[in-house]
Amino acid sequence: MSDSGYIDLRSDTVTRPTAAMRRAMADAEVGDDLFGDDPTVIRLQERVAALTGKQAALYLPTGTLCNQIAMHAFTRSGHAVMCEESAHVGTHELISSAMLSGITFRTIAGSRGLVTAAQVAAALEPVPYDVAVVDLVTVENTHQVGGGSVMPVAALAEIAAACAGRGVPLYLDGARIFNACAVTGADVSQYAAQAAALMFCLSKGLRAPIGSMLAGDVGFIEEARRLKILLGAGWRQAGIMAAAGLIALDEGPKRLPEDHATARRLAEGIAEILPAHIDLEVAGTGQPLAAWEASLAAEGVLVTIVAGKIRMLTHADVTASDIDTALDAWRRVTAAFGVPSPAATH
Repeated sequence: MSDSGYIDLRSDTVTRPTAAMRRAMADAEVGDDLFGDDPTVIRLQERVAALTGKQAALYLPTGTLCNQIAMHAFTRSGHAVMCEESAHVGTHELISSAMLSGITFRTIAGSRGLVTAAQVAAALEPVPYDVAVVDLVTVENTHQVGGGSVMPVAALAEIAAACAGRGVPLYLDGARIFNACAVTGADVSQYAAQAAALMFCLSKGLRAPIGSMLAGDVGFIEEARRLKILLGAGWRQAGIMAAAGLIALDEGPKRLPEDHATARRLAEGIAEILPAHIDLEVAGTGQPLAAWEASLAAEGVLVTIVAGKIRMLTHADVTASDIDTALDAWRRVTAAFGVPSPAATH
C-alpha cells in the first residue's frame, strides 16, 4: 500500500526505493558523468555489460530514451522500424520517433503482443514498388499491452534468425526483461545474445527510483553516448542514482516471483468476480471503463486504462493482504454497477 493510503496498482513504476538503496545513494562515490568519470556510473555500466554479455552499456534516465537513442542509431530518416502493432515503441513513442528520427513503423498483428518468426520473415519480404525500407526490427519482452506476455528465448532466437536472413538488426525492448527471466528461467544474457542491442529498466519491478540501461557493442554505445548528450541527457553526479541501480540488480530479480504470485492471485480473484472477463476486461458490463476506474479509486484502489482495458500491476509495495482488500473493492463496485455475481448466474 502506498503512503497515500491507496492500493496503487496503476503500474510497477510507483515502487519506492528500499532502505538499502537510500543508504547507497547517500553514500555514493560520484564524479561527473558528462565527462565520463563518475565511478559509480562506471561500475553500473560495467556490471550491466557483463550481466548481458554485451561489450558495453550506457546508463540513461528512462527506457523511452533508451529506445529513442537505439532507433536513431540503427535507422535512417524516411525509413521504418518493424514492431508488433501494440508495442510501446510504435504507439506511446510514435510521435517521439517521428520528431527525433524521422522514422515510421511497419506493424505486425501479434497474439497478446507476441509475434512469430514466420510473421517477421513475411513482413520483411520485399514488395515491388514499396518505398518503405525497414532498418530495424524491435521486440518488446515482456509485452506491456499484451498483459505482460512473455516470449521464450527460443522464439526470440527464431526471430533473430529471420532478421539475419534479411540483414536487418534486432533490438530488444526489455523494459521488464527480468520478469521474463523469472517466468522462463532463462538468464538475461541468453535473451541479449539474440539482439544487436537491448534495454531494460532499473525502476519498475527492480525498484530503483530512476534509470534504464542500454547495452550493445562498443561502436553502438559510443554513438548512443553521443546521442545522449545531443538530446540533453548528459547528467552530472549521476552516481547518486546509479548506486540504487546496483542494489536493484542485486536484489530486484530474485524477488520478482513474489509479484507474479500476487498478480496471479489478483487475476484469479477478478475471474471469480467477473467470470466472463478473464483477461480483466470489463467492457460490456454496462459501465464505461472510466466509471470503473473512478469507482475503484473511491474504494481506495488505483488502476489505469490502457488500450481499452483496465490495467493493474503488482509490485514490491503490494502485499497479499492488499490483493484481498482490492478484490473486496472490486466486489463492491461490481455489485454497485449491477453486474450479476457468479452465484446469480446459476
